Amino acid sequence: MRLVVGIQPVREAVRAHGGRLSEVVLEQGDNPQLMALGRFARDQGAKVTLASRGELDRRSQGVRHQGALALAPDLELRALGDLPVDAGALFLALDEIQDPQNFGAVIRSAVAFGATAVLWPEHSAAPLSPATFRASAGAIEHAALCRVASLPGALAELAARGVLVVGLDADAGADLSATDLRAPSALVIGSEGKGLRKGVRRACGAMARLPMSGAIGSLNASVAAAIALYEARRQRASG
Repeated sequence: MRLVVGIQPVREAVRAHGGRLSEVVLEQGDNPQLMALGRFARDQGAKVTLASRGELDRRSQGVRHQGALALAPDLELRALGDLPVDAGALFLALDEIQDPQNFGAVIRSAVAFGATAVLWPEHSAAPLSPATFRASAGAIEHAALCRVASLPGALAELAARGVLVVGLDADAGADLSATDLRAPSALVIGSEGKGLRKGVRRACGAMARLPMSGAIGSLNASVAAAIALYEARRQRASG
């Protein structure tokens, strides 16, 4: 089973899994938010128990729990070959995003903008941990997740299936808005410090930058991902 902590992450775990949760543990007392969460969990068939703050502190593995934790089924990881590549496909690929806060925030943006799946390499990446689940504010319960052995290889496979692979780079010659993202696309985000690795860059069919006019030349990976996903959706909505 998988540990989920925090009010919103637990609420989304209840919404996604209901009675398949092994346990929902809430801090005893009269906190209205926790009481409402308890009623919701019971209505969805989850087992709810009350515990002291000290017990929650002990079980939350150092992650801020807000008086709520749950034991949820393990996340289902999708195989790359099982991911659909249709006219509306929009993938988000992460290259060496190692901060759980960034990783979770990226996943939340991917779910919010309807990305087909999030891809990342099995090495040099943030773990699927309680901190990541909390940073996604529960969105990870609704995400299609694909961990791959080689990100360049996965991008090459997507390209062979007709997906335009676009790497984000502050030094690219064209703005992302000038890249046609209406066809099946994969947006590739590198780490804030190193950017995209050479092998990942070579696997991209196009490179693009986010237009910035201020004194700062780069963005946090999760912010860059959200802006890029929004641009793809904007283009598709405008036809």
